[in-house]
Amino acid sequence: MNRNNVYILEDRGLLYINGDDTKEFLQNIITNNIENVSDNRSCFSALLTPQGKYLYDFIIIKHKSGYFLDCEKKIIENLYKQLNLYKLRSRVEILNLSNEFVVANLTREKFLELENSKDEVGFTIKFREDPVLLDPRSNKLGARLVINLEKLYLSIKKLGLKVSDVTEYYDFSHELGIAQIDTNNLQDKIFGIECNFEELNGIDFRKGCYVGQENTARIKLKDKLNKRLFAIKVLDGEINSEEITSENKNIGKLLINNKNPFALLKLQNKNFNFEADLKCGDAKIKVLKPNWF
Repeated sequence: MNRNNVYILEDRGLLYINGDDTKEFLQNIITNNIENVSDNRSCFSALLTPQGKYLYDFIIIKHKSGYFLDCEKKIIENLYKQLNLYKLRSRVEILNLSNEFVVANLTREKFLELENSKDEVGFTIKFREDPVLLDPRSNKLGARLVINLEKLYLSIKKLGLKVSDVTEYYDFSHELGIAQIDTNNLQDKIFGIECNFEELNGIDFRKGCYVGQENTARIKLKDKLNKRLFAIKVLDGEINSEEITSENKNIGKLLINNKNPFALLKLQNKNFNFEADLKCGDAKIKVLKPNWF
């Protein structure tokens, strides 16, 4: 990707959470440690079911007296309702600011040109009072600018950026093995730890309890992680089944079926044969190997 490209992520939504009990409220339900989030540090995290299954994932960014939650826009209303269910009597206010704020993606190279930036995942600075952060999942994904929609194009101009086709960004995210589109298809079908959240810096195993913590910790400590979410690429034919096979044996299931598909696949002795000939319905497919594997 060209260093001066910027991708406007219109499919992302933003919740804003503030109030006296905000930090404690989030700490009790999310997979990561809110204590590590500050004006200079953002994090990737998730909300799981009590059984440890995936519900939602988001990036948490400190902003003024509260926190932005940057998540896929199509799930934002359901996430809003889920958070309100947990709120009970907590002194917390949850606002959907998706119509006022937008997320834009800059390249890592451009981010490192900005004053006070550091090449550390999650590192956060301000540009004209708006947070800019190196993606906490992987610095290869570049940086995210969270900004009021009215200020967006002036900031793009001041940064000397060119608005580019957002599919280029999501194609690259797919190559890295990071699912961001149609994540609602993962809900309650896959354990959070199977989504590679540990490798994407989304789980803190040293923090206290949170929703789904018991099963997540058990899978980790007892070395029971025998399935993972991988990006797949269609080499030939058409996907017309969810079942993925190798030598006529079922080895997994397609969970996200769009331009950038993802599947839950079985591991053998913690390994996966990325050179194997695989089928998904009438399609010949390959599994993309993420750099952390």
